[in-house]
Order: sequence, then structure tokens, then C-alpha cells
Amino acid sequence: MSKPSAAIVGGAAGALALVAIVIGVVWFYKIHCKNLSNKNSETGSSDPSAIVEWSRGGPSSGVRQGARLFTLEELDQATKHFDESSLLGYGSFGLVYKGLLRDGTVVAIKRRPGAPRQEFVSEVTYLSEIHHRNLVTILGYCQESGFQVLVFEYIPNGSVCNHLYDTRLESSTKLEFKQRLSIAVGAAKGLCHLHGLKPPMVHKNFKTANVLVDEDFIAHVADAGIAKLLEKIEEAGPSRTSSVNIFQDPEVGASGVASEMSDVHSFGVFLLELLTGQEALDIGSLGSNESLFQWVESRLSSNTLVDRRLAGSFTGEGMRDLIRLTLQCMSFPGRRRPKMEMVVVELERIKEKEMAMTTVMGEGTDTFALGSVLFT
Repeated sequence: MSKPSAAIVGGAAGALALVAIVIGVVWFYKIHCKNLSNKNSETGSSDPSAIVEWSRGGPSSGVRQGARLFTLEELDQATKHFDESSLLGYGSFGLVYKGLLRDGTVVAIKRRPGAPRQEFVSEVTYLSEIHHRNLVTILGYCQESGFQVLVFEYIPNGSVCNHLYDTRLESSTKLEFKQRLSIAVGAAKGLCHLHGLKPPMVHKNFKTANVLVDEDFIAHVADAGIAKLLEKIEEAGPSRTSSVNIFQDPEVGASGVASEMSDVHSFGVFLLELLTGQEALDIGSLGSNESLFQWVESRLSSNTLVDRRLAGSFTGEGMRDLIRLTLQCMSFPGRRRPKMEMVVVELERIKEKEMAMTTVMGEGTDTFALGSVLFT
């Protein structure tokens, strides 16, 4: 073969190799982007920060690798030595503090006394891998100096309780009906995601105080899996919650066994609080389907069930549908309740129809006929 011919053949081979490399790079890029897009979906996370690798030195771009191990020293600094000025409240896991990490990340830090346990690490690692737009994410943990600590993403607008309960004559926050529906949809999606895991996860402590909202009032369900975590820690013992838990399914109180339907009942109480704007303490002693319906019917008859701050912001049909769904979620026996995926579908239908009707008709109504709200 002559030198010119050899040069042509060699050049062609080189070009083909280059093309093959380019095709390979393009193929890899497409596959990588597709996988990244899937991880960043609603069932994974809608927040790009959720695809962050939490190394010991702080967050850096990369693949998510579970819970980060924090030192008590850095958490002590983040909370100003766990100062009272950083205290946010008290939850099932203990005192809750607002913290500022060295890298500028704002977090919620929950601390309780407890000796180091491998079960604690294993369970927290599993929980940290559960990501959804409507769930509060666990970022890491610490077990030092006689304390067990959990670090969560910080949700800046606090609990729905802070914006819902009508404790003063003039409340500083007015959540309109459509806004409450949006919060309900978000919380329902969070619970639905937990129930859809393999195996399903039962929240066991769902309540209004565990529904947090961000700046856009998007709901984030907190403390998912914490009840189970506490059950696995030897020192935890019996629950430290108050003796009267109005969100607890009466069937769980009788059998001691919680299920997805137990969460649905708790969600029904949450919907009732969204409707009334008040803590549902009055129904704490109710234990039957009949007494529950009588309680709701009496307040509907006296026009005292629906939060007075909602006046003029809802349609009669939308309100009737939400009351009906609330009662279905709290039905006895538990097998009559809808699954959370059906609750999500119904809430979205009510919300979309409410938005469409109020857009066409303008403001809503102050009153609505009882009709067949209770027994259809």
C-alpha cells in the first residue's frame, strides 16, 4: 500500500474512532440526564438540593449517599450551644432547635437523651433515603455525650397550627378555603407516598402539628417514621405523648395495631381542623361512627362547624364535598375508609372544581344547604 493510501485509511479509521467516542459520550449524557430527571420527580424530590451528597465536611454535588454523620460540636455551634433563643418547640423525639450550619444551611435539630444504638443508625439511614416534595427530609444524625440527635431540613413557615387555630378575635393569618385545600392535597400526597413504599410505611403520629408549610404554603409532612424509630430504641419505652390523642384511630387504641387506615383516620381529623380552624378537642372522647356524625350534624345545624374566617371564600358544593370526604376518612370500621391515593384524587378534584367555580362566579358563599352531606 502506498503512503498516500495508508494515510487516507489511517485518517478514516481515526475519524471513525472519533465519531464512535462522540456517540458514546452523547449516549452516556442522555442516559445520565434521564436518570437525574427521574430522581428529581415528585416521587423523588422536586428540590435540586435533595440530590446533594452529605459528606462529613458538608454538602457537595454528587450522588445522594444517605444520612450525614454530624459531630455534636458542630451542632452545638449551629444552635448557639442549644440556647433557648434557638428553641422551636417540643416534639415526639424531644426538643427542637433551629440551627445554622457552617456552610450556611439552615436546619431543624431534634435532640433527646439516649445512649448510642446501632438500630438508631440503621433506621435513620433508611429514613434519610425517603424523598418527596411533601415530606420533611432527614439530613443526618449524631450520637454523642449521652444524646441522640436528628437533623432535618428546615421548613421556614412553621406548622399549620401557627396559621390555622383561631385563638384570637382577629387572627394574623387568614387561610382561605382554596389555600387550605392546597395544604390538604400536599399533606395527602406525603402520606400517600409513605403508604406506597415497599413495604408501606405507617406514619403513626400524623397530626396538624406535623404538617409544616414553606414560604409558598406548600405542605411538608414531618416526623415520618419517627414513631417506629422510637419503638426500636430500648430507652424509648412507652410514648411520651399526652394521654388523650384526638388524632389516634380508636381502633388502634383497642388493638394496639396501626395500619395505613389509621393514618387515614388521623388525616380525617386534620381535615376537620382545616374546616373548623380550631383544635378538634371536642371529638377526643368520640369512639363511634354515630356519635361522630351527630357531632358534625349539630354544628352544621347551628352554623358553627365551618371556620367563620372562611366566610365568602368557598362554594357550597366544594364545602359539602370536603365535609363528606372528612367523614369518610373518619369512618368506623376502618375498612370503610378510602385509601390515601383515593383521598388525593378526591381532594384534587374538589380543589380544581372550586378554583374553576370561584373564577367564573367570583367570591363564594357564606351559607350552604345541608342537603345530603352526611349520609351519601
